Amino acid sequence: MAYIDWQIRGKKLGACNCTYGCPCEFNAPPTFGLCEGLEAMEIDEGHFADVRLDGLRYAARFRWPGPVHEGGGEAQAFIDVRATPEQRECLLKILGGEEQEPTTVFNIYGSTIETEHPPIFAPIEFDWDEDALTGRLSIPDSVDLAVEPIRNPVTGKPHRAIIRLPEGFEFREAHIVSSTFSVRGEMEYGHAGRYGQIWYAAYGPHGIIDSDPHRIALR
Repeated sequence: MAYIDWQIRGKKLGACNCTYGCPCEFNAPPTFGLCEGLEAMEIDEGHFADVRLDGLRYAARFRWPGPVHEGGGEAQAFIDVRATPEQRECLLKILGGEEQEPTTVFNIYGSTIETEHPPIFAPIEFDWDEDALTGRLSIPDSVDLAVEPIRNPVTGKPHRAIIRLPEGFEFREAHIVSSTFSVRGEMEYGHAGRYGQIWYAAYGPHGIIDSDPHRIALR
């Protein structure tokens, strides 16, 4: 099947209420039974057909009553208020799993969602530093997220850890960090000192773009 040509490449943050490592990445049930989390991306380069998406940001918040693959999820998307109506439509098509194979990250997560709240168009503050393992997401009256390095409990020094998933559908490799976040509005929850991830993402109609030159450097 032929799909519209699209790509998004850029900086990405993710977090959930599980302990460091996130059992989902190893086909195990959530640490505390349910899953509550969020993700965000700042698009360095992107397009949907001839519509440019460079510089735009999006985010989403999720909740599942049990393991993600069992479904029953709840989700809500946030789209950069700076996006034009045409760009908003394109981003929502990507996030909604349109014009892509059913094995992409957006399709896989989308298939587990039972309740989808209307998208919110709002200012999205986003910071990302892969070297320092820090990042921040802030959406007025809705979401606050901060990630920082996991700390050695004895020395207090940053503890670096990387998950590599050769067949992963969300990422092939990502730095694992400590996240603290709160969600308000249509969905409400908050967690501190939980699982977080920071990585550079590249997606297209067929899923992860493996040819992307940006790779994590082991330090």
